[in-house]
Amino acid sequence: MCLASRTRGHLLVVMLAYELARCWYDLDMTVAEGLDELKSLCTIQVVIRGRSMPHNIPRPRASVRQLLDAADVTLPKSIADRGVRVSTRKKLTDERKAS
Repeated sequence: MCLASRTRGHLLVVMLAYELARCWYDLDMTVAEGLDELKSLCTIQVVIRGRSMPHNIPRPRASVRQLLDAADVTLPKSIADRGVRVSTRKKLTDERKAS
């Protein structure tokens, strides 16, 4: 069964991949290779006296900076902690089962 929301979601992913392929064409890098390189992006959570401060974003390494520049993406200096837990080390289906 095709749901409209799934079709729209798939179309969005395909369009994003197409745009990244266009942006990274001169870098001689596939979308999969570029996304793999972007996995090194992270934030650093600072906790002082039990209170979480905004998550600082370290300066990305040169290869990641090149990908971001080619896609005209500017990273913020920090991300405010809004109590949202983001985990990319675990599969989402595992986390959904625990809920």
